[in-house]
Amino acid sequence: MGMVNRPYFRVWATVLALLLYFWLAVGSLVGDSPTMDEQNHIARGLAFLRTGDPRLSLEHPPLINSLSALPLLTMPELRLPTDHPSWERREGWYEFADLFLWQYNHDVGRVVFLARLPILLLAIALALAGYRFAGMLWGRVAALPALVLLLFEPNLLAHGRYATTDMGGTLFTFLATFCLWRLWQVPDRWNWRLWAAAALCMGLAFGSKLSALGFGAIWFVLALLPLYDEGHGRRSREIILRISQLAVAGVTALVVVWVTFGLEWGSFKFITASLSPLNQWAGPMPTFWAGLEQIALLGGGRATAFLFGRFSENGWALYFPAAFVVKTPVVLIALLGLSVVLLFKCSATRSRALFLVLTAAGFYLLAMQSALNIGYRHVLPALPYLLLLIAGLASPELSPMLGRRLSPRRLLAGGTLVVVLTALWIYPHYLSYFSPAVGGPSNGYRILTDSNVDWGQDLLRLKTWMTANAVESVKLGWFGTADPQYYGLAHEPLPGLGRDRFFRLWWEPPFDPADPEPGIYAISASSLWEPPLRVEEKKVYAWFRGRKPDARVGYSILIYYVR
Repeated sequence: MGMVNRPYFRVWATVLALLLYFWLAVGSLVGDSPTMDEQNHIARGLAFLRTGDPRLSLEHPPLINSLSALPLLTMPELRLPTDHPSWERREGWYEFADLFLWQYNHDVGRVVFLARLPILLLAIALALAGYRFAGMLWGRVAALPALVLLLFEPNLLAHGRYATTDMGGTLFTFLATFCLWRLWQVPDRWNWRLWAAAALCMGLAFGSKLSALGFGAIWFVLALLPLYDEGHGRRSREIILRISQLAVAGVTALVVVWVTFGLEWGSFKFITASLSPLNQWAGPMPTFWAGLEQIALLGGGRATAFLFGRFSENGWALYFPAAFVVKTPVVLIALLGLSVVLLFKCSATRSRALFLVLTAAGFYLLAMQSALNIGYRHVLPALPYLLLLIAGLASPELSPMLGRRLSPRRLLAGGTLVVVLTALWIYPHYLSYFSPAVGGPSNGYRILTDSNVDWGQDLLRLKTWMTANAVESVKLGWFGTADPQYYGLAHEPLPGLGRDRFFRLWWEPPFDPADPEPGIYAISASSLWEPPLRVEEKKVYAWFRGRKPDARVGYSILIYYVR
């Protein structure tokens, strides 16, 4: 690790890591068909940029969607279906987005590619912020490992390529936490420059994803704890100062959110009996407040949860910790355990480690209260703190531990290399990554579904597979909003989710579930578990679930030859 201390090595290694990441990310995103939620985000962002009206941003603030749609302004020929009734309906964005991407316009590949590029840049910004934060926490030698881990960790790499709000929410909550940590390292006084940076990043976080509001409670707890450089004043005075800084930053952040909504002003749009009387009044960003109400109403979940072959209408408290275990490389879990032990054992590093652990654990605790158990991506904002904790193994205070041959820095270097090799191995199927300890990505569909393994990303690869294998048509149980007909993919629709002609077949399947007719069946991994049906009704694909697929397209579409 001595070479890592040389500035020229860090510079060239950083450049090479960024170039390799860019190549892997772009090379893989080009082959991924539009995923389940992307068309909604893209249409929402372009509609806001073109009209200034955030009406479609009910559950998702417009900031990240707008950034994602910025490159689409280079395509003035794109038409928005603002002349369609879906533009006027409160929750018309699903139909609006479908019309925009698949019917009003005819260049899906270019639209999706351009909309994904800004998200890729946000992922790079996250890695660079982690480089800086790790260097300040643990010393310069920890900066490069932190950057590499943040670039090549499979789950961050997966969602850093899609036009959704997940990476934006992760980046800006991370930046806000970083800024607050720096602010609170200045005791006895109010550093207005650092405070302004923290307030701005908090506002950008809240304007990126509504779940970022949960960090407000986490930051409050962190403000109460003695984890920072102490000044000459009393501890109680320092706590009051930190809470005051956080409170004023929070109020300022709401002003930033209002700016991201285009300074929207209008009548409130509440639908619950307790809040609807407020609709007679007008105020700032009514769409934002209506979105908070809607998220609260959806807190009980809106989809059947799936975990290890079991189903639940109310989810599981341990869903997200389980998802972390099965979708995180084993080497990172081992290094995380080692870093917790060593950094907490050393009194000089304990407070910094506790800051990171509490931030990540706090977000997990908040997420575990929700029954919306459909994706590891919902706890993605916690991951950077755990990777920074692992980077702490490079801290000079730990150098004497474990001996020279098994020094923490050597273990960190080896683990970081394994993560890079893992990213190369799973390419281009990052969304479907599962740890080899649970059977790897080929077994992932038996553990988790939806955006954990199958989000509709392999439709283009299915067409390529059909051409390579001289398959004229398949019986397709599709899970996704991408339109197979647009790509000229010859198929007979089977029960699926995302498009109406697949969805309505659940109750009248066009084959005998007990004895399927001969043919080539291509069934999305998520559809295989029949998400719209109650547990007692899940008999449509039972025959297929009991058999090993004959082939796979990526890891999300299972191929069965029925003779």
